[in-house]
Amino acid sequence: QVQLVEIGGGLVQPGGSLSLSCAASGSIFSIYRMGWYRQAPGNERELVAVIINDGNPNYAESVKGRFTISRDNAKNTVYLQMNMLKPEDTAVYYCNALVKVRSNIGDYWGQGTQVTVSS
Repeated sequence: QVQLVEIGGGLVQPGGSLSLSCAASGSIFSIYRMGWYRQAPGNERELVAVIINDGNPNYAESVKGRFTISRDNAKNTVYLQMNMLKPEDTAVYYCNALVKVRSNIGDYWGQGTQVTVSS
C-alpha cells in the first residue's frame, strides 16, 4: 500500500556530514507525520527527528543543533541533514511515516540505511 524508499547514508569521518532522504509512494491520502529513527547494534530503535503537518520539528536531545529535518509535502519526501557527525551517531537509520490510506491510518517504515561515523 505504502512504500518508503530511503536514499543516502554511508561512511563518513567524525565531524563530517551526510544527508538522507525518504520518499513515500503508494495509495496515500495524506501523511500526518514523517520522521527518522535509528538503531545501533544492541540498542533499541530511538527517535532521531520528526516533523508533523504543522511543520514543527522535534529532535532527540543528542542531535539538536547538528541535525535538521525538513519535508517536501508535494513530493511526500522527508530529508535529514546530519552535520558534525559523531561515532555515536553510527546506526541504521529508518524512515517512518504515519499515513492515511483510504479510511485507515497506518505506521510505515523504510528498509533502513546504514550510517557509519568512523575515522
